[in-house]
Amino acid sequence: MKLKKGFVLRDVCGEKVIMGEGIGALDFGRLLCLNETAAWLWEKAESLGEFTIEALAEALCNEYEVDLERAKADVSAIVGEWQKVKVVE
Repeated sequence: MKLKKGFVLRDVCGEKVIMGEGIGALDFGRLLCLNETAAWLWEKAESLGEFTIEALAEALCNEYEVDLERAKADVSAIVGEWQKVKVVE
């Protein structure tokens, strides 16, 4: 999967948010607030281009002290939220 074009991570008043930019994001109409880990995962997914839950979970394990099973569960939950609001394809 990959992040949809037209969605960017911005720092707004000290909060990390995903917002739509351009024609492709016209019907988004909201800001999606992310915690520190979710923002880090967004940036990692952005740098990878195409990504999998497993690839993000492994990257999370390399960055933070977390076991792989917990990382997979957390990444799945976060990416699931992104899928619900249609910022990944």
